[in-house]
Amino acid sequence: MTQAVTLLLGVHAHQPVGNFPEVIADAHLRCYKPFLETLYAYPDFRFAAHFSGWLLDWLRERYPADMELLAEMVRRGQVELFSSGDTEPVLAAIPQRDRVGQLQTLNDKLTAWTGVRPSGAWLTERVWESAVVPALAETGIGYVTVDDYHFFCTGKSSAALDSYYSTEEGGTRLDLFPISEALRYRLPFSPAHEVIGYLEQLADQGQAAAIYFDDIEKFGIWPETYDWVYHRGWLKALIEGVLASPKIRTATYADFHARQPTRGIVYLPTTSYSEMNEWTLPMPAAGIYSALLASEKAAGRGDLHRPFLRGGIWRNFLTRYPEANWMHKRMLGLSARLAALPEPPPELTAALYRAQANDAYWHGLFGGLYLPHLRRAVWNNIVALEARLDALQPRPAVVAADLDFDGKTEIVAHNPALQIVVRDDGLAAAHELSSYPLNHNFGDTLRRYHEHYHDRIASGPTEHQGEGIASAHDVIRFKHPVTADDITPDTLPRALFVDALDGATLSDYAPASPAGLQFSRPGVTKTYAIEQATVSVSWQLNGLAGHRFSTCLNLAMPSCDGFLGRYVLADGSVPGGFGQALELAGATWLSLEDGVLGGRLQLQTSISAQIHGQAQQTVSQSEAGFEKIMQSTEIRLDWIVPGDTCTLQLHLTIEPTPR
Repeated sequence: MTQAVTLLLGVHAHQPVGNFPEVIADAHLRCYKPFLETLYAYPDFRFAAHFSGWLLDWLRERYPADMELLAEMVRRGQVELFSSGDTEPVLAAIPQRDRVGQLQTLNDKLTAWTGVRPSGAWLTERVWESAVVPALAETGIGYVTVDDYHFFCTGKSSAALDSYYSTEEGGTRLDLFPISEALRYRLPFSPAHEVIGYLEQLADQGQAAAIYFDDIEKFGIWPETYDWVYHRGWLKALIEGVLASPKIRTATYADFHARQPTRGIVYLPTTSYSEMNEWTLPMPAAGIYSALLASEKAAGRGDLHRPFLRGGIWRNFLTRYPEANWMHKRMLGLSARLAALPEPPPELTAALYRAQANDAYWHGLFGGLYLPHLRRAVWNNIVALEARLDALQPRPAVVAADLDFDGKTEIVAHNPALQIVVRDDGLAAAHELSSYPLNHNFGDTLRRYHEHYHDRIASGPTEHQGEGIASAHDVIRFKHPVTADDITPDTLPRALFVDALDGATLSDYAPASPAGLQFSRPGVTKTYAIEQATVSVSWQLNGLAGHRFSTCLNLAMPSCDGFLGRYVLADGSVPGGFGQALELAGATWLSLEDGVLGGRLQLQTSISAQIHGQAQQTVSQSEAGFEKIMQSTEIRLDWIVPGDTCTLQLHLTIEPTPR
């Protein structure tokens, strides 16, 4: 008689810290609520679930009755809740002390809520580095899920991945369940009867378990899935088919783990799921890697050779995107400052943990780093935490150091109202301008990069073929029209006070002193100063009469191209919003007012300038298709130098909008 295969079904629910409330509410309406209600009606169908702590708090506060269904399923033994870092950090990318703290926070939250302490954990983005083992074990976690791909990279075959293995770090043990990619691509996209047939085939082959753990958002939020999973009955058909089959049984990971011995020792390489290993590579390497995989697949060697063609690792996102690296290193610096306090206040620890949420640090199939509101949420917490730490643990007014390990010195100057960071990279430009009263970094911009998926744009839209529905990997969709100009990469960072002479960028500034805010090049001496809420920049120009001198400010304005962001002139008139082009023939004053920010930024020049404003946009992919996203407001000021000796001054004042 054929032994039944155990279906270990797990779903992972997460929304980024800082996501729009209406987006989370829609996710609950179209996914979390109907999924839980459907499963609640089948108490014999056992499964696992992971809700990131930040999302769990949000849902329990707003939808207590719906979330109580989940808690009751836990108490009746139908559901096993998995832990993780509370705000869904990539554990490998944060310090050991924060790994332990993040895990312990969600462990305690789940225990207090359901009375059951978790023994398994979801590994964010399945990013595996063996350094995370001690923190997981220290917090009582006995096992995690990773992809079967991780195991293939060690030489394991798919037939051997129907149970868990054990690993160790420094003698500390952790067990590892391999998630089946074949199931990830079937659920919920293939018809339910095909999934049942596949599971029964595994039983006929003598497989002990079919292991699945993936995003619950695929069950209702991804394109076409809400109608398919609920209105057309896919989920009910799957559940009822599984329960009716004598060849399939369900179990929680905890039950399976308790009754099955380990398959033995394994050591996994530093990696994530295979798609991530492609996303993390820059162009042209990503294109070469993608073409190599495609050629191997076309030759029928894809599955055979893929484990040996691994691509990049998650941390490569920090080398690909200096903007992500700067956020990350600023977060690490604040973590160290917070840890140095004798008794860190809990609210400051919570702010640090929110700044560690993974979503804004990387980009792949989903917007991630490309979404300004997600980066802004990280920066809101970084700036707020820094202000509190400065009050408890004052630091020097000016410091020079290579904070992000890129070989360039950053000069950091701050007062209680603001902080400016100028990088000694030849541009003498500001890469951060943070307002403490507004908890906002106006330098939180993103340049345009050549992404590997941009090469697919010329192919145009495609359609899914065959039964079932399309996964986000199968088709090309467009939310906005995209032209070649829209994807031309930037050659310079989107910084503040990037200077040009007759249209040519000045990139040969040198510091006048090791830790000062003065820089010089032939014909130009540039000096920064901060006083209260004002940054002043002056340029002493010599021998440049009649030349056109320019400076460009790329400003992260939370309203982006929405209706709450607008330009205001000295006479009170409004020439347009941040998403529109701005052309002023001669002006000495301009205000940028932002209703989302609740603040305004005022520019005042000593000599009348031509002022040009435009929206800076990037093109990225999401599960819904290619989209254009406004990243910053680009303001360029042009002067015709009036004499051989001339001083230009620009004052930038940041303040809350008067009520």
